[in-house]
Amino acid sequence: MSLFLTLTDARRTIASFLLGGLLTVLHAVPTLAGMEVAPSSVEKGVLLVASPTLDDPNFRQAVVLIVEHGPEGTLGLILNRSTNVLLSEALPDLTVLKGTTYRLFAGGPVEPTHLLLLFRLKEPPADARSVFDGVYVGGTPAVLERIITQAKPTETFRAFAGFAGWAPGQLGYEMLQGAWATLPPDSIGIFDKDPATLWLDCLRRLQAPRVISN
Repeated sequence: MSLFLTLTDARRTIASFLLGGLLTVLHAVPTLAGMEVAPSSVEKGVLLVASPTLDDPNFRQAVVLIVEHGPEGTLGLILNRSTNVLLSEALPDLTVLKGTTYRLFAGGPVEPTHLLLLFRLKEPPADARSVFDGVYVGGTPAVLERIITQAKPTETFRAFAGFAGWAPGQLGYEMLQGAWATLPPDSIGIFDKDPATLWLDCLRRLQAPRVISN
């Protein structure tokens, strides 16, 4: 069986999860109140930023890219969980990875033995779906090989083991409890910033005072 997970498979997995299976545990008053915490602010491409009060170990200090959102539920990738596993170790049959230093990211607690690829590309790759402008999820090992060997300026990728999933209505409930705030799509934050500081960087953006120009 292929290690690569399709979005169709992922949506089926979400549908099979019990609503209570991934409910977050909150302690203390939400510190992101008053910011973009309305369920209506969630859409494909936005960044979910975990509240400092979110104690669920799966999502503590997490920044999640929403790659699918609709009536069937929500699918996201945790962006700031870099592992010590080299991608060449996870995919030993891809000779193009030999000798490279690409790291595998832990995308979430659902289907951790399957991989999802996230790309920033000039042109849509085959078998991939757009997340927001220039960023795609899915694709094939052939696309991965092309980027490694013939990357154009700004093109890059990340590989994730597993993903985060919410049943219909679940994420909206968590947002009303103050578990998450949202930030607009940002490919620089996803691919170019240090994952170790991404959550704090996002908090600073959320907490920065609004500047009004006359």
